[in-house]
Amino acid sequence: MTKLTFYGGVEEIGGNKILLEDRDTRIFLDFGMSFADRRRFYSDPWLSPRDEKGLLEFGILPPLEGAYRFDERETTIDAVMLSHSHADHATYVAFINRKIPVYCGETTRIILEGIAETRPRSFETDISGVNLRTFRTGVKIRLKDIEVEPYHVDHSTPGAYGYVIHTSQGAIVYTGDLRTHGSRPDLTKDFVEASAKARPTLMISEGTNMTDADVSSEDEVRIKANKVVAGTEKLVLTDFAFTDVDRLKTIHDVAKQNNRALAIPLKQAHLLCRLRSDKELKIPDATSDRHIVIYQKRKKRYYSWEEKLLSLENIREATEIRKHQDRLLLVCSFSDMRELVEIKPEPGSNFILSGSEPFNEEREIEFDKFKNWLDHFGLPMYHIHSSGHIMPNELKRMISQIRPKTVLPIHTEHPALFARFMEKVARIQLPKRLETYHVSRQET
Repeated sequence: MTKLTFYGGVEEIGGNKILLEDRDTRIFLDFGMSFADRRRFYSDPWLSPRDEKGLLEFGILPPLEGAYRFDERETTIDAVMLSHSHADHATYVAFINRKIPVYCGETTRIILEGIAETRPRSFETDISGVNLRTFRTGVKIRLKDIEVEPYHVDHSTPGAYGYVIHTSQGAIVYTGDLRTHGSRPDLTKDFVEASAKARPTLMISEGTNMTDADVSSEDEVRIKANKVVAGTEKLVLTDFAFTDVDRLKTIHDVAKQNNRALAIPLKQAHLLCRLRSDKELKIPDATSDRHIVIYQKRKKRYYSWEEKLLSLENIREATEIRKHQDRLLLVCSFSDMRELVEIKPEPGSNFILSGSEPFNEEREIEFDKFKNWLDHFGLPMYHIHSSGHIMPNELKRMISQIRPKTVLPIHTEHPALFARFMEKVARIQLPKRLETYHVSRQET
């Protein structure tokens, strides 16, 4: 018997935690943090979880016997398969029993470890000792009764994978997060072709962009950002997702085209240095590229990973950023806003938001404060972005190509809309949280 239990990712964006059982084998597809669940009970830094007891009490961590590092009972989980490094898919592997292997792409491992090195250690994010086992496209991973084939897909972070999973009841396709309009649509195309060839019984599909879809591509981001930078007399500031390497390379190209240097924070520089070990990514060298400088915030104490970067020749402090505003494109997130007091952007400067807009009330409140800072310093804001997720028409086309007998939509706040939109191309069944779904070859 093959069955699926959804402990997260249902009627929400992210929080994917899907238990797949086949005969004597039990594996999880992703093990991410549910931001929605966590926000219901906690608000950092005033009310943060003290330990795992609160997370279990409120269902933020599912009740799983022997699955966790704090549970001394014999584990019943054979493996966790991570699709990529984003927090809503990967963060809660911090709680996984260290005896359980956690499989992920090589690039995902680099990102997870790089992020862990730069953040204050917390029981929610401590991945020390996690049994990470890496793979690349082309391997087949045998887990007792289940065989998993990972395929690289295009997403807004490198090292993202979809899975074709072979079970006793036929193939199951798990998309993870993917798109067809990024810099590597060929990767997603390969995954779709492999999935179709497997003639799957079931497909577990993301459906993030069922509302507010934006068809902008990465090339369009480059063109639009270049137009803004070329027309700006003074400092250009920008913000984008920390692990979005495609976007970093796009903004870096724009800086070069306009004879500017991209000024990145120490944290970003550290991750880039770590990712340089993956030659497939073609990452610019943050330590020697003449169009990159590293911005050093003024602090009383620096961590050891920061101190290793401070001796580089391309380190710049606020006073130097302030003096050369017409030569720089500065990465500046909401948490970096206080630096503007020292930098003092001159009239004629602009801000490019190159990430998602806020998606909940808490983020809206932060965003209002963010805009207040921009207003105070006279910084018009341009929103130039390309989603990390597939668009509805492309998703429908993908499902038509793969031809699964049944599709279960996850990673969406609008499953009913998904079902109505896709009803002509496949049988849609809406999973419920904590309910078990039985998989059968005979489904029609």
